[in-house]
Amino acid sequence: QVQLVESGGGLVQAGDSLRLSCVASGRTFSRYAMGWFRQAPGKEREFVTAITRSGVITYYIDSVKGRFTISRDNAKNTVYLQMNSLKPEDTALYYCAARGGANYYTAPEEYDYWGQGTQVTVSS
Repeated sequence: QVQLVESGGGLVQAGDSLRLSCVASGRTFSRYAMGWFRQAPGKEREFVTAITRSGVITYYIDSVKGRFTISRDNAKNTVYLQMNSLKPEDTALYYCAARGGANYYTAPEEYDYWGQGTQVTVSS
């Protein structure tokens, strides 16, 4: 069982930056592939980025490439999402998710554990 707690969201202006953190409970964090998803009001949950358990491989959707960076610190049981050049369309509730496995994963149904989310609001 893994519990995930996100933090770092907030209200910012377009062009600003935020760094989200997701802390996992337990001592086996390094076994889990991690992902970030987001959900805007009235829309389905959307995959944003993922990272393998080793941290070597990452994957991003096109709309955030070059602006967002996922990283992890296995010693701190934490995955990060650095978000730069934020746009109003990035406004959403951001979730981190975890699952076992050596690859990265992009579909919500592939993940076993979810956090409660942290709100990111970008004003124009």
